[in-house]
Amino acid sequence: MCEANAYLIEKEGNKLVMEAVDTVEPEGDGVKLISIFGEQKFVKGTIHSLALIDHNIFIKPKE
Repeated sequence: MCEANAYLIEKEGNKLVMEAVDTVEPEGDGVKLISIFGEQKFVKGTIHSLALIDHNIFIKPKE
């Protein structure tokens, strides 16, 4: 399986936003996440980094 987990970078630590992310699309001032189950979420921020071996997406929130 190739889906990833998306995390929002916070001062207290990384917060899980969505599991089993299949699609990440830039949209306005953030990113739209779509899971393999069809669930969609919009996160205000930018992609900070991708850890492809670990299947993680890290999003830096807009300030």
